[in-house]
Amino acid sequence: MLELSGLRKSFGGFGAVNGVSLSVERGRIAAVIGPNGAGKSTLFNLITGHLKPTEGRVVLRGEDITGAPPHRICRMGMGRSFQRTNIFPLLTVFENVQAALIAHRGHGRNFWARSARLYREETEELLASLGLLDKADVKAGELSHGNQKQVELGIALAGDPDILLLDEPTAGMSATETRETIALLKRIAEMRGLTLLFTEHDMEVVFSIAERIAVLHQGRIIAEGTPEAVQRDPEVRRVYLGERH
Repeated sequence: MLELSGLRKSFGGFGAVNGVSLSVERGRIAAVIGPNGAGKSTLFNLITGHLKPTEGRVVLRGEDITGAPPHRICRMGMGRSFQRTNIFPLLTVFENVQAALIAHRGHGRNFWARSARLYREETEELLASLGLLDKADVKAGELSHGNQKQVELGIALAGDPDILLLDEPTAGMSATETRETIALLKRIAEMRGLTLLFTEHDMEVVFSIAERIAVLHQGRIIAEGTPEAVQRDPEVRRVYLGERH
């Protein structure tokens, strides 16, 4: 589904991402972990077109998308959520997801259509799959943090992506919200046949959902494999867990 080859990004003399190569298979759930400043968000921005790489390639389903603008990458089947919740707080939950569907289906410039009539059934189905149908008429900005992240997930899913990149999807959530989000992501991925790539600081979340894990340190991948293999890797334990040998 996704292949990164020798991806680099430098800011002045600082190398934020230093030669990252990584493959994510279709239908898998993969994670990129690492300490603060490891380059995780920069890597996601390179993949999704928010930054252009200094070197290297990003290939989506066999097509080179290196340096393509975010809107083009989105239309090619890649969705994205951010560390900071990215929703319309003054619109209702229903309107947030409906607006995303209208934009993705190419009706955003149809000034003569009444938006209230567009994609009502599809919007309700998507909200039901997220457990948000009972909050459809609530302004998104009035929701709990966990529910706002669910709305953002709904906006991303409205684009009908094949692969979804989630930047710390449980950040700032309570323990209960985190458990609910993990269960939701698993269910959505299975139901839609989605490929997921996510970053996360909560190791309980990572090891409960990821099938493959890549460990990033100072912009380089120092380990990659199954959760069990990564947990046993001595370099990972030294760098990420602070263990000394």
